[in-house]
Amino acid sequence: MTQLLQMRRVLVIVLALGLFAIAARGVTDPDVWWHLRTGQLILHDHAVPHTDPFSFTRFGQPWVNHEWLSDLLLYGLYRATGWAGLIVSFATLTSATFLLVFLRCPGRPYIAALATIWGAAACAPTWGVRPQMLSLFLASVFLLILEQSYDQPKRLWWMVPLTWLWLNLHAEYALGIALLGLFLLGDGLDVTFGFADWSKMGPHLRRLALVIAACLAVVPLNPNGVRMYSYPLETLRSPAMQSYIDEWSSPNFHQAKHLPMLLMLLAIMVAIPWSGRRLRPRELLLLLVMTGAALHSIRHVAIFALVAVPILSGVAVEWLERYGMAQRFAATKQTAPRNLALNAAVLIAFIAFTAVRVRTVLAGQSQLEAQRFPAAAVSFLSAQRPPGPLLNHYDWGGYLIWKVYPEYQVYVDGRADVYGDSFLQARAASYYLTDAWRETIEHWEIQTVLLPPQAPLAIALQSSPAWKQIHVDAQAVILTRTR
Repeated sequence: MTQLLQMRRVLVIVLALGLFAIAARGVTDPDVWWHLRTGQLILHDHAVPHTDPFSFTRFGQPWVNHEWLSDLLLYGLYRATGWAGLIVSFATLTSATFLLVFLRCPGRPYIAALATIWGAAACAPTWGVRPQMLSLFLASVFLLILEQSYDQPKRLWWMVPLTWLWLNLHAEYALGIALLGLFLLGDGLDVTFGFADWSKMGPHLRRLALVIAACLAVVPLNPNGVRMYSYPLETLRSPAMQSYIDEWSSPNFHQAKHLPMLLMLLAIMVAIPWSGRRLRPRELLLLLVMTGAALHSIRHVAIFALVAVPILSGVAVEWLERYGMAQRFAATKQTAPRNLALNAAVLIAFIAFTAVRVRTVLAGQSQLEAQRFPAAAVSFLSAQRPPGPLLNHYDWGGYLIWKVYPEYQVYVDGRADVYGDSFLQARAASYYLTDAWRETIEHWEIQTVLLPPQAPLAIALQSSPAWKQIHVDAQAVILTRTR
């Protein structure tokens, strides 16, 4: 017990509990619903669907279900443990992701913990019960293995089975191979600019190249085959996703939720010159690439944090040592009874806070669902069965797939890649009443509309004699065609 209550161990436990408490949140991701339905479908049919079964606008069209294993995992957890199991499991996964970042931070544990919390705050808006968190965890594992491989080179071969697992969980597996490539290029630059010796680095570079080749070789070992080579790049090049999906857009630094990332960028830019530390070319390459990715898309801020936090921690330690302040942040064993009692009190307080936090989140899940999704309107649909086809709000497509499929097929849902840029642009034109917005309704012979009451399309149809309002509440309005 005395060893458990030493300051360093208490710090790690409190950090883990704090990260877990931040990550424990209600399920609000609009895609989680179609992930659950897809997992259920795969389990029922014992097969991964390759064509779209959920929408009337893309029914029977090719669907690259790159998250099939994540869908099974989500549905299996939900069926066995409900929302509680999903929320706790993904909060644990997220906490573990950033504990691995903490382990990669050099120097004083207090400074590493502060940098880790800072990085977590920068990307916390994208956390939740979603397959992307599995990708983030595996990216954190990849970075840890890559950094340890200089002393333990055989660990690199773990990348091959991990790549196979990752590509069946999520198409962001390409990030893992990209990290391998960046380390290969960065290590080559280290040799070129005199930061490493070729006699020692040469075997490592050859091994790294072989591991990359092996990782690329296992990519076809998935239900979508060789299609998974090109699929990640197709998603990244989609202009419609960049324009209409918030997490694919660039971070808006006028919003408070993106300030931690902005401050981290500024801190790195200022602290590196002041600390006197010279970043290795590999570190600089990783930082520049991930900074560019994060500035391009909110979705990539978390990857930037995985790379930036250890660099920021190392720079901070060198800056403190340069100015003679490092000892103030030194962790001591503090085995005196008074200190142990204080540590025990802190630990108990954090455990209690985390327990209360989780209990509050779980108790509020039903209310949160009713606030974020059209729960009352969906109950009305199920009871009254107005005619289809049904035009729905983009963010509600997954919810409808879980709640009313197969009675209703959706107009659109969060699988943006299935619908394509031209469809998403036509959907936006209809929703915002731009261009020939009526053509979408006529083309798909829409009979019922389910939209937020403040949606421009809903307001326009409410003023038309051809449409009648049959339900309205704070979240949604339902209109049907009268002629």
